[in-house]
Amino acid sequence: MDFHVMSYGAKGDGVTDDAIYIQKAIDDCEKFGGGRVVLDGGRTFYSSSLILKENVELHLERGALLKASSDLDTYFRPNMGQKDEGVNIIGTPVTLKPSYAFIYAKDADNIAISGQGIIDGNCYAFVERVDRYYVTSNLYPRPTMIYFEHCNHISITDVTMQNAPFWTLHPAGCDDVLISKIRILNPLDVANSDGIDPDHCSNVRIIGCHITCADDAICLKSSSGNMEYGPTENIVIADCTLVSTSAALKIGTEGTGDFRNILVHNCILSKSNRGISIQIRDGGNVKNAIFSNIIIETRRFADCWWGCAEPIAISTHNRDENTNSGIIENITFENIICDSENGVFLSGSEENKIRDIQMINVQVNLSTKTKWKKGLYDLRPGLGKGIEETKSAGFMLRNVDGIVLNDCKVNFLDNNESFGDPIEEQECKNVEIRNFKYSGK
Repeated sequence: MDFHVMSYGAKGDGVTDDAIYIQKAIDDCEKFGGGRVVLDGGRTFYSSSLILKENVELHLERGALLKASSDLDTYFRPNMGQKDEGVNIIGTPVTLKPSYAFIYAKDADNIAISGQGIIDGNCYAFVERVDRYYVTSNLYPRPTMIYFEHCNHISITDVTMQNAPFWTLHPAGCDDVLISKIRILNPLDVANSDGIDPDHCSNVRIIGCHITCADDAICLKSSSGNMEYGPTENIVIADCTLVSTSAALKIGTEGTGDFRNILVHNCILSKSNRGISIQIRDGGNVKNAIFSNIIIETRRFADCWWGCAEPIAISTHNRDENTNSGIIENITFENIICDSENGVFLSGSEENKIRDIQMINVQVNLSTKTKWKKGLYDLRPGLGKGIEETKSAGFMLRNVDGIVLNDCKVNFLDNNESFGDPIEEQECKNVEIRNFKYSGK
């Protein structure tokens, strides 16, 4: 059954706050056992926060635009957490639940967002320019566009999401999540506007999506704010095109819980500050991941963004003096082409917490692309960690126990003095190199 919001009194004029009418349609749809709440094409629905309910599909027809309100007081504030003398303390995804959400659901199974329409987060209403390379604000976190908590059997298909002021799509503690053929088109200067952030989720499929955003395009998380839920596990990411000013595809840094059983294949990561990043700073472990058939193109954006154009960066270091970072083990990279301003970078702690890594047919083509300084590795965040200046090797291996480089190759495409050796090893054990080739040095 379809519930058209225009029939409930929505104006769709881009000025009137239509939230009360859209929410009434959602509530009635749930009351009658489920169906579709339809936002009609050719209309702009300006709206404050919405709460999606069980068995409800929010459907945006082609030409429909759902635009988030610029008034922070109209946003839903889930699980505010602690209070101090009656004043709400705004939390962060690391320590507390998100403080603001535009579209929210909790304990609502069988929900969906679909259609060829657009959801717009109205990002520039919440930020101010810091310099030419990014905008941000003292409000942190700014509103999450879509936050689904502890919702199972959910689907997000076909829609376009744009202009997120903070994370765009954040499922937390959810099982059986399908994200298919969506577009996320965020500006490349809005800090923290991640694309998709599965957090303590299981059985997630992210298929056929295109994402352009500042910060991470797809980031698997295991945040402390959602530690009542299980590990982030059984994840498939395939057939996606990603552009990011930070990492196109990342695991961490919010990693208080474990990550396991991850498949990433047939993706193109382009024009990004980093390609693939496994970045562990908390106690969670990463185990059993395969990355295959991927093209990675990196360039350095600016020093305000994490990363120094590493196509693959794997690191585990303590976040602070009270944290022991987790182990990264049994990770495979196969059939990877890297066209980058930096090389592959593995950096473990002295306890050799990076273990059993395989790189099969990984090719690194190093060249100068931008004006930014080369010969840098970014170890932020972490206890005593920052940006380190040293020549960029094709493969920089530090404190790794068990790594195989099989049929790998490094091509130095110019003579930049910041480029170093094809392979550099520091404090590694059980290194096996087979049929390695390099040119240009």
